[in-house]
Amino acid sequence: KGLPVFTIYGADVQDIGDRTVPKDVQEKVLRFVRAGLAVATMRNTSYLSVGGVSMGIAGSIVDHDFFEAYLGMRVETVDSTEIIRRIERKIYDHSEFERALAWVRRNCKEGEDVNPPASRRSAMIGNPELGRMGFGEEALGHNAIAAGFQGQRQWTDHLPNGDVLEAILCSSFDWNGIREPFIVATENDSLNGATMLMGHLLTGTAQIFADVRTYWSPAAVKRVAKHTLSGRAAGGILHLINSGPAALDGTGQQEIRGTPAMKPFWDITDAEMERCLKATTWHASIGEYFRGGGFSTRFRTRGGMPITAARINLIRGLGPALQIAEGWTVDLPAKVHDILDRRTNHTWPTTWFAPTLTGSGAFRDVYTVMNNWGANHCAFSCGHNGADLITLASMLRIPVSMHNVPDDGIFRPSAWGHFGANDFTGADFRASANFGPVYKR
Repeated sequence: KGLPVFTIYGADVQDIGDRTVPKDVQEKVLRFVRAGLAVATMRNTSYLSVGGVSMGIAGSIVDHDFFEAYLGMRVETVDSTEIIRRIERKIYDHSEFERALAWVRRNCKEGEDVNPPASRRSAMIGNPELGRMGFGEEALGHNAIAAGFQGQRQWTDHLPNGDVLEAILCSSFDWNGIREPFIVATENDSLNGATMLMGHLLTGTAQIFADVRTYWSPAAVKRVAKHTLSGRAAGGILHLINSGPAALDGTGQQEIRGTPAMKPFWDITDAEMERCLKATTWHASIGEYFRGGGFSTRFRTRGGMPITAARINLIRGLGPALQIAEGWTVDLPAKVHDILDRRTNHTWPTTWFAPTLTGSGAFRDVYTVMNNWGANHCAFSCGHNGADLITLASMLRIPVSMHNVPDDGIFRPSAWGHFGANDFTGADFRASANFGPVYKR
């Protein structure tokens, strides 16, 4: 009937009275359930596009057909002036504004007008307080599970940027305490927003939006900073840095069994929230990029955190394809970090990333990983969850063009084997094209 099924067979035969669930079966069941819940959660929600196309970025040209056919989502679009209208006409929860302003003054080294974050959140999910104020339509929101904010350049050339807006919304906490992070894509890059959404639904954690800024080879680091890269960084590192904002969870100040982490929001402690805030500084935005002013988020991600970078690309004639790169964050000596960071904008949030190499294909070396990346943007989650992303992508019929997940961790519908059992990547493309988007009419 054209509905591929996932088959789950344990590796070992069990006795009839044995009620234990073998570990290999547990992994497949949980992988299927996590991906299935993500598919169901996305359906009949919307992506809220605030503004238009940012600087000609392809991902910022929001493709309605992709969201509808592959994710079961709608796209709702509002002009950036909607944010201004809500600020100037005071269409926001006034008591929450006072609470938010006090929180910002107490926890952020630089104060910031928090009307934009409150206005954006209400635009996404609504706020019953607005209804009591007489704004019934605004109280409803747009049923948005994810959003994007154009910002550059029309907004940012004239008004303060949206960096505080995005950083706070994407974090797992704000003036109301610890809560589920929102998904807001910088520069309205809807494809990165969709990738962030997938990562969040699979992990329950905040997602980091980042530019894949550059590759630093061991030779270049030695020449510029007189430092020899070692350990996981021995083969070189990728500089992941966003143009202003990132979720404060990305500081790596949360921990799981002593390892730096970004935890599911329900596991974060107040002490960890405080550490994330203290590890972040807010800097006046550089005039070269943001003529209208504002503040940028600055932190450096702690090393030793397992992460998974991913990106959906949309290719004419092919459709969507997903890229995945598992690896680790790394620490650099403070002086070395400062030298490298100042080669770009040092007021922005930085993560030094060492992808796990396989010695072949796109993961032959670190440079090749960057060279095969399909866009300047990526989204990353804490943990090595590439296998879950592959399962979810197969449910959505989105092929995976590159990944470094071990073959024994790949779990797709059994029908995929009929499209080339000895060629997992090619079979994925052929099967996805054959069955087509889940929601395509």
